[in-house]
Amino acid sequence: MGVILDSSVLIGTERGAFPLLALLEALGEQPVGIAAITASDLLHGCHRAPDAARRARRSALVERFLRDLPVHPFDLLAARRHAELWAVLARKGRLIGAHDLLIAATALARGDALATLNEREFARVPGLELVDLRAFS
Repeated sequence: MGVILDSSVLIGTERGAFPLLALLEALGEQPVGIAAITASDLLHGCHRAPDAARRARRSALVERFLRDLPVHPFDLLAARRHAELWAVLARKGRLIGAHDLLIAATALARGDALATLNEREFARVPGLELVDLRAFS
């Protein structure tokens, strides 16, 4: 089992609000990666930076994340989990954001836990193990 980092953790790191290195050290030898949609979220943030200097800083950090962390694709197994989760959460009237649903499905399909600062939303996903980040806040 590994850990998938949610966009919120990486964005928090970029903003200086989350100690990613401390989390990675605490995770030890567990494999750590990101979902493909997280790569898109991060790259989108680069394109939306309000000025060239911030865009350059943000892009450098995102490219480092993309170089150092495996990006897990949204494959057929994840698509099957996604469809199931979408139906279950919709039936319960407890849907989460579209990108968050893709991240959750990717983690579940891989048998990975999820590290997120958006625990409130991801806690709705049945069977999804969340990494306890309270020690890092």
